Amino acid sequence: MRKFIDLSVSLEEGISSDPEFMLPKISYHNHKDTAEEIIQFFPGLKKEDLPNKEGWAMETLTMSSHNGTHMDAPYHYHSTMDNGKRAITIDEVPLEWCYNKGIKLDFRSYKDGHVISVDEIKKELDRIEHQIKPLEIVFVNTSAGGCYGKDNFLSKGCGIGREATIFLLDQGVRLTGTDAWSWDAPFKFTAEKFKKTKDPNLIWEGHRAGMYCGYSHIEKLCNLEMLPDKDFLVSAFPFKIKNGSAGFVRVVAIIED
Repeated sequence: MRKFIDLSVSLEEGISSDPEFMLPKISYHNHKDTAEEIIQFFPGLKKEDLPNKEGWAMETLTMSSHNGTHMDAPYHYHSTMDNGKRAITIDEVPLEWCYNKGIKLDFRSYKDGHVISVDEIKKELDRIEHQIKPLEIVFVNTSAGGCYGKDNFLSKGCGIGREATIFLLDQGVRLTGTDAWSWDAPFKFTAEKFKKTKDPNLIWEGHRAGMYCGYSHIEKLCNLEMLPDKDFLVSAFPFKIKNGSAGFVRVVAIIED
């Protein structure tokens, strides 16, 4: 028997899900408002002819491709990947990256802003007794998981460092995911480090690992705490936006009982 776990958040307006400049806006058109839209297609039709005088329900969205649960394409991180090749856009992401066995690394105990190292990933792999296989999908469960929509969401969770990301890529991983706003540590903490060190390499270091090897990651996942550490299947096919840097994705974990 199969168990399905929805790992995607619902797109909403009016909650703290993104920086203010990129928050989504949703206009809801209900059945009473849209009767005239149907009538215009059928000359002679009257509102009274429609069931309950109702039209259709529709929504108009004003949003970024990075709102809600979404998959970043390598093109989002930089114009190049694989040490100089043209970075692929979301409509070019290979489908084999998006459907495979998954594992979950539990980093909820790490403080907000912490940058995960290679040794910390290896330690967690030892705990779950797993050796990564090519194309496995790697999710990281951070302390941000239960904070989506709350005022502190953008500053919650740990991030994955450049070397740790490259370690995963060298094992053949091409799709990762996090329940935080970003694969990297929250900008608030990186900004504090940059102020002290003036080292630009600290900025977006996990994302920029895609310049070394092209990969995609999913941000703003949910329900990762419901997953086992391993032995589940992941379906995560992104919406195709021509030449896009990201695409909305409905991520589902499938567990065979």
